[in-house]
Amino acid sequence: MNRRLIAAIGTAALLFSVAACSSSSKSTATSGSSSTSASGKTLTVWLMTGDNPAGWVSSVTADFKAANPGVKLNIQIQQWTNIVQKVTAALSQNNPPDVIDIGNTQTPYYAAAGGLMDITALKSALGGDGWTASMNGSAVYNGKQYAAPWYAGGRAVMYNKKLWAAAGLTSTPTTMAEYISDLNKLKTTSGVQSALYLPGQYWYFFDGLLQQAGANIATQSGGTWTGTLSSPAALAAAQQFKTLQAYGTAPKDQTETNQDSFFEKGNVATMIAMGYEQATIAAAAPSLANEIGWFPIPSDTAGTPGKTFLGGSNLAISAKSQNATLAQSFLKIALDQKNESMFAKDSGFLPNTSADYSALAGNAYAEAYEQAAPEAGYTPLVPTWANVENAPNPITTLFLTPVLEGKSPASSAAAADAQIATRLNQQQ
Repeated sequence: MNRRLIAAIGTAALLFSVAACSSSSKSTATSGSSSTSASGKTLTVWLMTGDNPAGWVSSVTADFKAANPGVKLNIQIQQWTNIVQKVTAALSQNNPPDVIDIGNTQTPYYAAAGGLMDITALKSALGGDGWTASMNGSAVYNGKQYAAPWYAGGRAVMYNKKLWAAAGLTSTPTTMAEYISDLNKLKTTSGVQSALYLPGQYWYFFDGLLQQAGANIATQSGGTWTGTLSSPAALAAAQQFKTLQAYGTAPKDQTETNQDSFFEKGNVATMIAMGYEQATIAAAAPSLANEIGWFPIPSDTAGTPGKTFLGGSNLAISAKSQNATLAQSFLKIALDQKNESMFAKDSGFLPNTSADYSALAGNAYAEAYEQAAPEAGYTPLVPTWANVENAPNPITTLFLTPVLEGKSPASSAAAADAQIATRLNQQQ
C-alpha cells in the first residue's frame, strides 16, 4: 500500500473544509435498502487495485441491481499511489464517490475530518454484531462507526517450490534461525538470483520485525507523540532487516511495488508477499502457477509465527454522498455472508468474521496467514498517522535506506524519530 499524501498542512485544511461542508443529516440515515424512486441514478464505488476479484464483482453487481432496479453501479478501480491525495480531493467535492475502499489505518484520518458518514446506527443491519473485534477497531473513531471492516491480511513468505527442491529443502522453516539457514542454502543454489527478494523500503515487513522485537514506531505520553526507532529493540529490528535484505538483489531505495514482476522470472526463491500477488505472478508466468508455496513469517519460537502488520481495507460512505441510501444498500450486499465469503475465497484475505474462515480452505496463502493473524498488530490508529506516510516517508527515506547504505543506524533513527514526532503531533 504505497500512499503519497499532499503537504500535511494543505491536507488538514482541505479535510477540514470537507467537515465544514458535510451534511450532518446523512449521518443519521438508517435505511439499508433502496426503492424504485432511485431508478435512473448511478452509484459510484471506488475500489483499490487488487480489491476487485471478478467473481465477487459480478455477484455484488447482480445482487445490487436486483435490489435496486434501474440503478447503475459504476465501480472504478484506483491505484494506491497518491490515493490519499486523490480521496482527500474527492471528499471536498459536492459529488464525491458514494462508497470508498480505504486502507484501515487511514480510516481515522478521514473520519476525524468529517469526510465519512457516521454509520453507527447501521452497524447491526450491516452484520456488524459478528465482526471480528480486532478488524473492527480500525473502523471506529471516538466511539463511532465510520466504516465497515471488509477484509484483513498480512505478509507471509511466498516461495518457489522448484528452487526449494533444487536446494535440497524438504520442509518449510518454523523459526527465523531455520529460515536464515535455508536462505544460506538457497543463495548458493544454481538458478537462484535472490534467496530473498526484499526491497529496502518495504516498511510494512519492517513493522512486523519491530513488533516482534517488542518495539514501536512511536509512543504517546500525555498527548504527545515521540518517535522510538532509536530504541535498542528497534535498532535490533533494523539490523535484522538489513541481514535479510542482503540475501537478494532487490534495490535498497525502492518499495515492494511491482516486486511480483521479479518473482515471475523464476529465479527468486522467496519473497515477503500478499496473497493477491500469487495470481498476478501466475497470470504473467503460467509455468509458475503450481510452483508457489507459502509459510508464515517465522519468529524465534517454533510453533509461533512472527508478528506482522495487519493490513486491510474498510468500506465507507462519503459524508457528502448524494446517494446515501443506495450506498447503504451496497454495503449491506457487499458484506453479506455470501459475498464476504466469496471475496475471501477469491482474494485469500481474511473475512470480517471468523464464521466465514471456511471459505479460505485450500488457499495456501490464507492458511499460512490465518496462523499469523492472532500475532498481528497495527500502526497507531490516530488521524495524524497518515502524515507519517506522507512522501517522503521518514521510516524509509531517513532510516531504512540510509541504514542499508551503511550510514549510522543511531543517527538515522534519530532523524526519523524527529520527523515522525513532528508529523504525528501536527494539529489536525
